[in-house]
Amino acid sequence: MSLRGYGREIGRIGALIGLSALALQGVFVGRIALMAWIDPQSTTFQRSEMWRLVTERRPLVWAQQWVDLAQVSPHLQRAVITSEDAAFTEHRGVDWEAVERAWERNQQAQARARPAAQRPGAAQPRPRHPPKLVGGSTITQQLAKNLLLSSERTALRKGQELVLTLALETLVSKQRILEIYLNNVEWGEGLFGAQAAARYYFRVDAARLPPEPAARLAVMLPAPKRFEKAPASAYVLERAAVIAARMGAVELPR
Repeated sequence: MSLRGYGREIGRIGALIGLSALALQGVFVGRIALMAWIDPQSTTFQRSEMWRLVTERRPLVWAQQWVDLAQVSPHLQRAVITSEDAAFTEHRGVDWEAVERAWERNQQAQARARPAAQRPGAAQPRPRHPPKLVGGSTITQQLAKNLLLSSERTALRKGQELVLTLALETLVSKQRILEIYLNNVEWGEGLFGAQAAARYYFRVDAARLPPEPAARLAVMLPAPKRFEKAPASAYVLERAAVIAARMGAVELPR
C-alpha cells in the first residue's frame, strides 16, 4: 500500500472514531433528555458498587426508595445545597469560582506537604500522608458523573463530565436535577437516596427531617462510607452546626 493509501486508511479510521464518539454523545444526551420525565432506575456508580460487593463476596444489603422532591424536607434540600454547592441556583452547571478556590487550596496543600530543604546530598523524607485534594464539583457535575460515567480520573473523563453537565443544565430543570441527585446520592454502603438515609439514621421519612438531622446528613456526603461509622462524631456535629446556621440564606430552585 502506498503512503497515500495509508493516509486514506488512517483518515477513515479517524472518521469512524469521530462518528462513534459523536454517536455516544447522542446516546448520553438522549438518556439525559428522558430523565426530565422518567426516573432513572439506577446509576453507573450504583451498579459499580453492587458489582464490588458481589465480587468481594460481601452481604448485598441495599436500601433505596424514590420520593418526589416535594417529599424531601426543605431543610435537607437547603442543607445539601449549603454543603455541596452553595451557588447551585445561580450557575449553569460549573461554578468556576469554586473550581479556582479548590485549585488554590490543592496547591497550598501540596506545598505544605513538601519536605523542608535539607543539606545538599541528604535524602529527602517522603511525607507521611499525601495531601488531601479537594474538588470544586457542583451538584450537577456530581450527578453527571454518578449517572453515566466511571470513577476513573482522567482528562478525557473530565471532559465527558463537562459535556454531560451542560446537557443536564440545558435539558433538565434545576428542581429535577436536585430531585434525581437526592434520590441517588450515596449515604453509606448500599444506602442511596434521602428517604433511605432518613429512615436508616433517624427513623423518620425524608419529608419530616428537622434542620439539625438534615445538616448532619449533608455533612456525610463527601465521605459517606467513613461517616456512617460515626454519624454523631464531634466533627459531624460541629460541621452540621455550621451548615444549619447558613441554611436560611440558601435559595431553593423553582
